[in-house]
Amino acid sequence: MKNIIAGVIILLVLSFSFVNAQDKEYRKVSQNAFGLGERLEYEISYGFLTAGYVVFEIAPNFVLMNGRNCYDITATLTSASSFEWVYKLQDKYKCYLDADGLFPWKFEQYIREGDYTKDFTVIFDNENNKARTTNTTKGKKETDGEFDIKPYSLDIISAFYYARTMNVQNMNNGEIITLNSFYDDKNYDLRVKVLDKEDVDVPAGDFRCVIVQPVAEEGALIKKAENIAVWISRDDRKIPVMVKLDIIVGSVKAELISYKNLAGPLDSKK
Repeated sequence: MKNIIAGVIILLVLSFSFVNAQDKEYRKVSQNAFGLGERLEYEISYGFLTAGYVVFEIAPNFVLMNGRNCYDITATLTSASSFEWVYKLQDKYKCYLDADGLFPWKFEQYIREGDYTKDFTVIFDNENNKARTTNTTKGKKETDGEFDIKPYSLDIISAFYYARTMNVQNMNNGEIITLNSFYDDKNYDLRVKVLDKEDVDVPAGDFRCVIVQPVAEEGALIKKAENIAVWISRDDRKIPVMVKLDIIVGSVKAELISYKNLAGPLDSKK
């Protein structure tokens, strides 16, 4: 289930200062895919059963990190009450994403799945290309380390939003984009392959989409990525409309059920 959640969510700093962080000139990314206050809600289903819900939400105001405006992004995953007898979870992810450069300053993960708990935090030192992590499992602090990272490395939430700035709707089938990512204690190349174009009907409406597929490295957060497909709206918002993960028996889907405070119109909606 953890891999399913990670796949769905794949895609689908309160205060910390670095010395001389403002001395570096960071990249700037112009985008109109998302903005303050955006909220996307998905329903996760397994066959005819509703398994849970995922909500991605950007706070209505910027927060200040290292003297820079950042998006305060929260993703929550909860199991449906009717599914808790199978698997109960209440997970939360937070990312503080630089508004101009679209790279993270801090990532937080709070996993609550049955009796299993895990708190994981990454501080991204974008001045020196370092990641400082804290990992606590079942109340016990396990690791606290510092790692080299590639410039502008992404966590799993910032990757979700940064990928929405890519011009996938105009790419050819088979084209691949590559994102630098960091999780746990490792750097990964997260590649996204364009598969095809297709219309898809979900609870939020009928959309014209482009289908993409994450292609993850062995041992990465998303495993067996060849079984995952993501339908992205073919417009400037580039919203993940549906995620489908094939498993041994059947498939798991996450479908868009509601949205609000978008950065502009959903021209792909039929």
